[in-house]
Amino acid sequence: MRREIEIKLPVHDPRALRRRLVDLGFRRVSKRYFERNELFDFADRQLRKKGSLLRLRSEPRRTLLTFKGPRIGSGRFKERVEIEARLGDAAAVTGILGYLGMTVAFRYEKYRTRYRRSSDPPHAEVAFDETPIGVYLEVEGPKRWIDEVARGLGYAPREYITASYGRLYLGWCKAHRQEATDMVFRTRVASPGAPSQPRSAPRHRDERLTGAS
Repeated sequence: MRREIEIKLPVHDPRALRRRLVDLGFRRVSKRYFERNELFDFADRQLRKKGSLLRLRSEPRRTLLTFKGPRIGSGRFKERVEIEARLGDAAAVTGILGYLGMTVAFRYEKYRTRYRRSSDPPHAEVAFDETPIGVYLEVEGPKRWIDEVARGLGYAPREYITASYGRLYLGWCKAHRQEATDMVFRTRVASPGAPSQPRSAPRHRDERLTGAS
């Protein structure tokens, strides 16, 4: 169990942003990889109502089951208790959760590239996320460190985003007058920084989108 502190930053020029990360001493610690996320909840949406989530994340070489508690405080940082376990069989976990009465409430996908500096604190990391609704930088670490990194990249605190990807997706759908379904790609994206449009799917209630992290 640990306390997660993070923000998102909008990326308008992916190439320039990557160059700036290198200028600040960050080095890529992972190749760009595809990531699929599924949020599980009960039929009455107990977790969402409590501001919590249970996420099953599938990456090329690992599967992670993560619980996140309600947001702590209301400042410019997103702070939550996080418990995470590395698993070996996503299908088995899905089956277990199903027997417990849980189903997938929301799916979202992204391509992620992770950056770090050897001199930074543990768990301090920058993730370059290409999503179906745009490119974002997720900055996680101590609050002062986040401020330092954001300032070095040319961002002001007013540009910090604490909304989940679910909320961002819901806002994108409203702005583009599209149905809110799952935030997934129509096709796999080959070129970094060029996300495709979200794939259409059957209509679902917007309320399920608000917890996605």
